[in-house]
Amino acid sequence: MKIEDLLAPKGADGENKKKESPLKSLQEDLDFYSDSLKEVAVEIDVEGISAYPIFVAHQHEMRIGELIIDREELGTQWTVHASTLEEFIEIGLIQKDKRALFESNFKDSSKFMCVFVVVPEGANFVFYPYK
Repeated sequence: MKIEDLLAPKGADGENKKKESPLKSLQEDLDFYSDSLKEVAVEIDVEGISAYPIFVAHQHEMRIGELIIDREELGTQWTVHASTLEEFIEIGLIQKDKRALFESNFKDSSKFMCVFVVVPEGANFVFYPYK
């Protein structure tokens, strides 16, 4: 699945609009942030914090994880926080009984970033390859 396939903006009549998805700018920002995000993911794993790093990408105010990239400071479109599977379970975003399912679907964190993308229409997990 491509990152831009996750969101299809709909108009009042239910028809898909032809306007560009905000996920296009996310793709650009993730490519730009790639080296920094990979470094953070490796650090989370090597320090024994978690084997399941999760990055939270948003354009709003969020209180999940630790701020690592501020869009206003960098002049980009998306802010990114670093979190973990354990925090997502603790705060109830992932149910405890779904942990094994999440872990079995988690991709190699040295090759893919796990991004929890938050947009006004909802949120979803995306595994995006590092550049």
